[in-house]
Amino acid sequence: MEKKIIEGQRFGEERALYNIAGLVLLNCTFAGPEDGESAVKECTDVAAKDCRFLLRYPLWHTDGITLTDCYMSAECRAAIWYSNDILISGTQMYGIKAVRECRDISLEKCDIISPEFGWRSGPFRIQDCSVDSEYAFFEAWDIHAAGLKLKGKYTFQYVKGGELDRCFLDTKDAFWHSEGLTVRDSVIKGEYLGWYSKNLTLINCDIEGTQPLCYCQGLKLVNCRMKGCDFTFEYSDVDADIQGEILSVKNVISGKVVADGYGEVMRTPDSKYEPKAQIIIRGEGEV
Repeated sequence: MEKKIIEGQRFGEERALYNIAGLVLLNCTFAGPEDGESAVKECTDVAAKDCRFLLRYPLWHTDGITLTDCYMSAECRAAIWYSNDILISGTQMYGIKAVRECRDISLEKCDIISPEFGWRSGPFRIQDCSVDSEYAFFEAWDIHAAGLKLKGKYTFQYVKGGELDRCFLDTKDAFWHSEGLTVRDSVIKGEYLGWYSKNLTLINCDIEGTQPLCYCQGLKLVNCRMKGCDFTFEYSDVDADIQGEILSVKNVISGKVVADGYGEVMRTPDSKYEPKAQIIIRGEGEV
């Protein structure tokens, strides 16, 4: 298929390049007083390099998208929706709701500032990206991320499946209702981590923040460290090996927690469920 190559042009009108198959955009700009939207809608096999997107909804219902070293401004709202087979590298994505209802997304060395990023999409392959998003990856699935730096609040909620390696997560309410997620060699800072999760596994992670990992099922922690973690594991089923001390654990329902010490082990008389988990001090025995 012969491709249509467009270089150094500006497009401002609505649906400027609608329903084109095989499109190469080089150093183009989507902006102007026309204030048009949906510039590259319903297209197939689109490659853009060194392009600037300053208008709304540019890449909807598009199959086969490659963006390289592009810029999407804050005015480029809801940039990529209902699209498939997406590869984005070296790109700045600064508009709200940048990716939603998409399939097969790869991100590499991107800088993303986008509230509500990555909703109801997957699989994701993410390498060495930074993401600033208040509500990232809601109901996403099959997320494989390495070297991700994420800042947000309500992240990875209702996520199903995936692995995060060498990530730095500064967030709260992360992993709520997640299922089948594994996090390795990562730093996780925030409040109320992982509530209501199923089969969440944390390996060699540093965890910081109040009231983490409550109401969990099938929770596993291997060689992790905890800082400022109080009321930990309340009403959870857990298998945990913690290096160092845990500030406090509360009413752990089932399983086993091993640590070098505890500031407090709480088994309160008003607990709704009987706390049957083994709470063990390493080298000393059960508390």
